[in-house]
This record gives sequence, C-alpha cells and structure tokens, in this order.
Amino acid sequence: MIIAIEVIGWAAALLILGAYILMSVGKLTGQSTTFQWMNVAGAAGFIVNSGWHGAIPSIALNIVWCGVGLATLWRLHLKS
Repeated sequence: MIIAIEVIGWAAALLILGAYILMSVGKLTGQSTTFQWMNVAGAAGFIVNSGWHGAIPSIALNIVWCGVGLATLWRLHLKS
C-alpha cells in the first residue's frame, strides 16, 4: 500500500509539472481541457498522497486546486 501511495504522489507531481511545462512552451493553454484535466488528476493524486501522510495544508491546497480545475472544465463545457 505504501508503494502505491508513493506512486500516486509521483504521478500527480509529474502530471502537474507536465501541464505547467506544456503550457509554458505553448503546447497547451490554460483554457484547454487537457491542461485542466492534468491539473485535476494531479491534484486528486496529491490529495490521496497528502492524506496518507497527514499533510493537512497540502490536502487543503489540492482540494482548492482540484475545485478550480473542475470549475474551469464546467465553464468550458457550458461554452461549447
């Protein structure tokens, strides 16, 4: 179980970092669903990993991060 939680944490980190890099080099925009889903999935992974480790500030930050991504995805869905 410990290894699975760590894999989730590392995958989450890579998703969020990858999203940021892809946006920074112009491959994605902040309004792209791919960028938002990468952030939502990454935040969800960090929630799991942080919860396991008892890192309450990280849990709170990633709940908000996930909420922002989901709200943006909803707004993009309504526009389409």
